[in-house]
Amino acid sequence: MTTTIVLVDDHPLVRQGLRAVLEDADGLEVVAEAADGHDGVRLCVEHRPDVVLMDLQMPALHGLDATREVRRTAPETAVLVLTMFDDDDTVFAGVAAGAAGYLLKGADGADIVAAVRAAAAGQAVFGAALAARMQSWFAARPVVDAPFPELTDRERDILDGVAAGLTNAEIGSRLFLSPKTVANNVTAILAKLQVAHRAEAIVRAREAGLGRSERCENRDASLRRPRRREHDGG
Repeated sequence: MTTTIVLVDDHPLVRQGLRAVLEDADGLEVVAEAADGHDGVRLCVEHRPDVVLMDLQMPALHGLDATREVRRTAPETAVLVLTMFDDDDTVFAGVAAGAAGYLLKGADGADIVAAVRAAAAGQAVFGAALAARMQSWFAARPVVDAPFPELTDRERDILDGVAAGLTNAEIGSRLFLSPKTVANNVTAILAKLQVAHRAEAIVRAREAGLGRSERCENRDASLRRPRRREHDGG
């Protein structure tokens, strides 16, 4: 039985290399390729592949958002994240978005083929190092009353700024982060909270009590501004 695959990556050479590796293996067939997340989702809905290899950093639609869309619109397709990033936030965001596995670019061909076959069989696919980190992370999750314990401290600080209505640039200035780093963290936050839009995250965050201090400061600052005196005209 043939395992069908869709490749989603914005680098043509990466797709070319993956196609060569996969189609050299028995029983694997690449049925379509996409260069951005939107096309990747569309092709998964059209072809209903067994597995999609999904890059994360792509134009038009981020790989995490595309992963959520594939899981919603083509739930029979297993998503394998394929990326250069192996930091904990990105790994767990991929899992939270519904990925069946996580591969690092640079994995050898045999590992990629084995991962695709395992994902098609319904297995979770992680390298030994990533699996050990995930096990440690879940074992060490604190039982605390802090809102959204699935978020890191940095992500919670960023969500606090989002809930206060700050822009990514304003949050970055407050936390000494670049706007791009803030944007990447916001994407991870949406995945972990399993919400589709920033507005939904704001609602949930405010219900949990985040964003209040900044909003109060903004309100107090507006109250402290001197009012313009009206002239009598006399």
